[in-house]
Amino acid sequence: MKRLSTAKLAETVKETREEKGLTQEELSNLTGINRIMIGRIERENFIPSITQLEALTNVLDFEITDMFIEKKETNSFIALRSEALSEGEKEGVDRLFEMMLTLRQQILLRRKFENE
Repeated sequence: MKRLSTAKLAETVKETREEKGLTQEELSNLTGINRIMIGRIERENFIPSITQLEALTNVLDFEITDMFIEKKETNSFIALRSEALSEGEKEGVDRLFEMMLTLRQQILLRRKFENE
């Protein structure tokens, strides 16, 4: 499944705007998008609506479909194998497993004492 790449959009908008010699204010006037929102798009801090995206592609002349990239599939199996995790996430998964094992031991002990 493809998703909008805010990084690619930010880079494309900023580069093409500068290549055309436009300021953010001028691009704002041409697209009808608030100048502040143009700045936020360029900083990957705002995702434009479809209408705004179309206005940007018309003025800056880039393909809207080029802004979509294939989304990496993530699932619990990959997470358990730690292939797609950062070091902080790996520590979090290890801690989660540790907590689950501790909880299981407590449940087993409680059952044992309840039956005696």
